[in-house]
Amino acid sequence: MDGGYHNEHVMNLPKKIVVGVNVRKNIGKYIKELIPEKNITVFIVTGPHVVNIVGKEVSSILIDEGFDTHIFIAKRADQDNVERALSEAREVKSRVVIGLGGGKCIDVAKVVASRTSQFFISMPTAASHDGIASPFASIKGLAHPISVKAIEPSIIVADIEIISKAPKRLIAAGAGDIIAKFTAVRDWQLAHKLRNEYYGAYAASLALLSAKHVVSYAGEIGRCSQEGVRVLVEALISSGVAICIAGSTRPASGSEHLFSHALDLIAPNPALHGEQVGVGTIMMAYLHGINWRKIKKVLKRIGAPTTAKELGIDDEYIIKALTIAHKIRPERYTILGEKGLTWEAAERLARITGVID
Repeated sequence: MDGGYHNEHVMNLPKKIVVGVNVRKNIGKYIKELIPEKNITVFIVTGPHVVNIVGKEVSSILIDEGFDTHIFIAKRADQDNVERALSEAREVKSRVVIGLGGGKCIDVAKVVASRTSQFFISMPTAASHDGIASPFASIKGLAHPISVKAIEPSIIVADIEIISKAPKRLIAAGAGDIIAKFTAVRDWQLAHKLRNEYYGAYAASLALLSAKHVVSYAGEIGRCSQEGVRVLVEALISSGVAICIAGSTRPASGSEHLFSHALDLIAPNPALHGEQVGVGTIMMAYLHGINWRKIKKVLKRIGAPTTAKELGIDDEYIIKALTIAHKIRPERYTILGEKGLTWEAAERLARITGVID
């Protein structure tokens, strides 16, 4: 049963989700369905590598369809790139912003579209994160430490041909981000029971379904087959939709994400977000009393890291991150509680689950 709120609950969802092979070639048609106007400028936020892989192609497709395009290269998802992108988007008076690339490009595009009241189109080139469909963006250098509310995509175009060619490491990281829903939902339930926080059973169920689907297809995802990648992409999109429905990142982000964010702050060379979150999920599953061994086994089958060594991070940073994770978002109650873990408890947790030797 849903609980914790009695007022209006607004859900803003994507209007169109397209998943398939070569679907990028129909991007002009999708935009025309969204905005039946002429002489529209489309602002494309992409990365320094992706621009050559697919960015110029998408721009050419749009030009052939009668659109003007402007390409912005985002090297990082930080305040500086956002401000520069905003300035250029306003200058060219674009009506549509496309995030074409990985999480950084999509996050920058999301914020630009939100601040300029433009339509946002999400075109992921890697299945490494669930920000594909969510209305939240992770931008470094902003006042909020983790994520900011931006805008949900009006259209998602996920071309499996492009995404399946991404490095295997990115695909495994995306699976780690999805596996995290097992502990994120548990944390949300805990906050509801102990803090009377709003809990949406439907959003939680959708997030869990995404995780269970990835578990079922772990072998295919580990082989990076088109079928496996498609399942992963659809799971990532479903997770993002669950966030849209909940109105917060709660169904997708819990103590395991706090652990990853803590690592980002203290580790000299952090691993990929989804890789760290996967390892965090193993440990948080232990704290929740759920089957952490199965989670570890699935991550191994997918080819995702399950130890500090595989993350390339020294043991001391793993332990330290566990002790400070609860401070990252003090308002977000999780299994870590208000006081967090002592150094001894954190070290014991990491050793029991085999994350450190």
